[in-house]
Amino acid sequence: MGKIPQRMCIACREMKDKRALIRCVLVSDNTIELDKTGKKNGRGAYICADINCISKAKKHNLLEKSLGVQPSDSIYDQLSNEQT
Repeated sequence: MGKIPQRMCIACREMKDKRALIRCVLVSDNTIELDKTGKKNGRGAYICADINCISKAKKHNLLEKSLGVQPSDSIYDQLSNEQT
C-alpha cells in the first residue's frame, strides 16, 4: 500500500488527504474552476468541503491570495454546493 497524498487547506491550514479536499485550479484563460478529478492542468489550491473553511476563504480572499486572480462569486456558490 502506497502513501496517501496530503495537501493543506488554504483556510484552516490543516494537512488532509488529497481526496478529502476540493481543488480549485487556475486555468489558461485566468479563470478559476473546480477540479473534481484533481488532474486538470494549472496551479491549484485546496480547500476543505466544510462551510466554515469556505466562508473563511471568501471573507479573507484566500483563493485570490493563493492563485493571484479574483474568483467569481459563482466559485464560492459551487464550493458551498460541494460541502459535506
